[in-house]
Amino acid sequence: MKRPTPTGRHLALTGIAITGALALAGCGGSGSSGSSGSSGSSGSSGAELTVGASYMPQPVSADMAAGFLTITNKGGTKDELTSVTSGSAGEITMHETNGGAMEEVTSFAVPAHGQLVFKSGGNHLMFEKLKRRPEQGDTITLKLKFAKSGPLTVEMPVKSATYNPSTGH
Repeated sequence: MKRPTPTGRHLALTGIAITGALALAGCGGSGSSGSSGSSGSSGSSGAELTVGASYMPQPVSADMAAGFLTITNKGGTKDELTSVTSGSAGEITMHETNGGAMEEVTSFAVPAHGQLVFKSGGNHLMFEKLKRRPEQGDTITLKLKFAKSGPLTVEMPVKSATYNPSTGH
């Protein structure tokens, strides 16, 4: 399920913010260095979800930021990430990048015995309407909601604007 991409000023601001964040974060690479996260069990759904490698590069914008993490499903049943919320932002939207174009989506599949990866240059979270600009060293609390599994709470550390998880810097 996909929503149309926003147009006008919002699209321009989103494009500028994500381009800046991705450029500063150094596109590519994923890893678990410096990760912080949460784990949870799905109960009766058969999915076994954990979250790791979460981070937010210190935003270049006062009201928008990007976020990255990896959701691992060790269970035999697929699930679906349906929303992300945080008291730090008015709204968190999920985006996929295809052929260099960013597109907002309403959900992401979390495959059985697989991973859903949000990384610089690919799938990512956009924190919009930030209540205050996060600084390096801060931690942002997120709630991930799924179609079948219970919600997971994640502590996402704010890293330097140039943080690269594959090097740890």
